[in-house]
Amino acid sequence: MHPMPDPATHTVLPPGSTIGILGAGQLGKMLALAAARLSLKCHIYCDAHGPAMDVAAAHTIAPYSDLSALAAFAAGINAATYEFENVPLDCARHLAGLAPLRPGARALEVAQDRLTEKTFISDLGIPVAPFERVDDAASLAGLIGDVAAMTKRESTWLKPSILKSRRLGYDGKGQVSLAPGADADAAFAAIGGGPAVLEQRIGFAREVSVLLARGADGAVGAYDPPVNMHKDGILDRSVVPSGLAPAAQAAAVGIARKIAEALDYVGLLTVELFDLGDGASIGERFIVNEIAPRVHNSGHWTLEACVISQFENHMRAVAGWPLGSCERHADAKMRNLIGADALAWQALATEPDTALHLYGKGEARPGRKMGHATRILPLTK
Repeated sequence: MHPMPDPATHTVLPPGSTIGILGAGQLGKMLALAAARLSLKCHIYCDAHGPAMDVAAAHTIAPYSDLSALAAFAAGINAATYEFENVPLDCARHLAGLAPLRPGARALEVAQDRLTEKTFISDLGIPVAPFERVDDAASLAGLIGDVAAMTKRESTWLKPSILKSRRLGYDGKGQVSLAPGADADAAFAAIGGGPAVLEQRIGFAREVSVLLARGADGAVGAYDPPVNMHKDGILDRSVVPSGLAPAAQAAAVGIARKIAEALDYVGLLTVELFDLGDGASIGERFIVNEIAPRVHNSGHWTLEACVISQFENHMRAVAGWPLGSCERHADAKMRNLIGADALAWQALATEPDTALHLYGKGEARPGRKMGHATRILPLTK
């Protein structure tokens, strides 16, 4: 076992060190594969078996609340990270007291609650869609029910809006679109009846994401922002180049960097942005939709189109290594394989200039991410 590094310093973990990963999904699998290229071992901790365990040096299956199991896990690793943002906060905080956790628990705290997230970003002076806190159906009715009263108060909620659960929503889950005067009780029940946020629906030209790597020494690198297209609330395709002019791209990256620095973030941070288009001023062009404190589906193309992928740069940062280049050497079109899409793996494997990734999950259920395919094209700017 390697000596435990001091979490207060930027210790560089040598090859052969072990990094613990909370979560066993496909992102953890790709993180472990990237780490292996650098001779860094991975130990997966999760409450159920998952694809990441197939490629890791070790794994532990135990509840995230099992303090004894977490202590044993921490004793065998040199640093830890997580591959999904719904790791229980108490688990992350406890583990952070036993081993260096990168990114820290604060990033989880912000990303796990949409109200906290939007307030945090807005307080940084970064634009977000207008929003209101919703604690129950009555408070929602007060916002969308009495149109006449609202005209005296504020016009925001006379526009189409989205009710989103504050916690555990992803891939379009936990949210419902609303119009002024909608049935508040039905809408609140549709998202599970828990605390929520009412957010004004934004008319945007497209969605882009910034994949920003920040090292333990504060060094920063960013990949070219992809443009993202969704289907049924799930990311369908990510494409680079996005067509953003250099000034717009710099503005988008600047937003992500400001968020990362405010969180003292170490690792790969994803910031999803609504792009209002060329007609908007640079300072008002982008509105933050949400952040993901992890490697991201919209960055899978970096595996083939960059020398150093988002996964490797994340693990470099966790290990205290220098960041690698984020430069792109090819254009790329990544598409998700959702549910039965992956059953066509033989045909997909014959597509020219295409890299096929299958995650090794079980049943190909509707809406389940089973893999992705990335087509590589000659580089343009």
